[in-house]
Amino acid sequence: MAGINEADDRGALAKRVLPGGKEPDARFTLANERTFLAWIRTALAFLAGGIALEAFAVDSFPTSFRTGIAVLLVVIGMLISLGAAVHWRRIEMSMRLNKPLPIPLIIPILGFGGAVAAAVVAVLIAIPR
Repeated sequence: MAGINEADDRGALAKRVLPGGKEPDARFTLANERTFLAWIRTALAFLAGGIALEAFAVDSFPTSFRTGIAVLLVVIGMLISLGAAVHWRRIEMSMRLNKPLPIPLIIPILGFGGAVAAAVVAVLIAIPR
């Protein structure tokens, strides 16, 4: 039976990042990790898209627009990456404290950022050269 004075065998980082609560079922923790990794893949796709646009679309768009879109994509990738880490911790803490799971705040960032980036690219493609 788990008591208040039970030894905590977790490492120092785990104790610091995830203080208190009860260790959740490993399946849920691993599912949370897989979700985190999926968000990281999405962030990497935005980063790669921004880099590719700046590197390979030299003749497709005016320089200032191309750079602006590339920076927007990279910033969205950074926000998604940061949001993924925050969301992972919020979910993990909710499970440890037996509280309701929080909604993912990262979804509006991804949805809005992707829509803005796509709209800007669509407008630039429609402009005759």
